[in-house]
Amino acid sequence: MSSTALLAIIGMGVATYLTRLSGFYLLRGVNLSGPMKAALDALPPAVLMAVIAPVILTTGWAESIAAAITAIAAFYRLPLTVTIVIGIVSVVLLRSVLG
Repeated sequence: MSSTALLAIIGMGVATYLTRLSGFYLLRGVNLSGPMKAALDALPPAVLMAVIAPVILTTGWAESIAAAITAIAAFYRLPLTVTIVIGIVSVVLLRSVLG
């Protein structure tokens, strides 16, 4: 992975974190429920997908298969951290097997 890609990933992670923090700060006195809560809960995975999608579409088979495995984990509503770990482990293993 190039240093530019790594910096982009770190930058997007920081942006995601700051977005989440600013939401907590701005909405600290507001009682969220229903569709608004669901929409705000969907933001971190959406940003994560924006980071991952270009890698899935522009790299090899190992990344594409790992993305499918990760999507299956997400479909079963595993916690986000578990889903990310499954994706990382599967891409590492698939890269070692597929080259």
